[in-house]
Amino acid sequence: MATELDFNHAMIYVRDVGAALKFYADLLGFKVVDRFDWESRPVYARLRSPKGMGTLALHQLEPGKTLPEFGGVRLYFEVKDLDKFCKRLEAAGVAMKPPKAMPWGWRHAYLNDPDGHEVSLYWAGAKRFRKTKMPSGGR
Repeated sequence: MATELDFNHAMIYVRDVGAALKFYADLLGFKVVDRFDWESRPVYARLRSPKGMGTLALHQLEPGKTLPEFGGVRLYFEVKDLDKFCKRLEAAGVAMKPPKAMPWGWRHAYLNDPDGHEVSLYWAGAKRFRKTKMPSGGR
């Protein structure tokens, strides 16, 4: 069993790395670790979570390629003061669904990045690594 395995990063293909940088770095607070520009515009960037060791890579789509309408990916970011963080995003013009309680006990807010990738902001705290207990009576 590979117990030495550690998650490194997730690569997100985007139409415009500059717009994605504004979203992930300027609005969500990720720190730029590396950036590669081609012909005076960013085509790749690696970002580190403002808290923890998680990293994302933003990669420019190749010419002629398109993003699927829904790629089956949703990114989850945990933030302790969820309401305050969401209000700051809304004040910056980000369209989002306000935080709401979910059946598994966490509160989530949903939004999309500039390329339509789904993003969930939530706070799980100590519940993050516990088995989920769904309320009875549901489907």
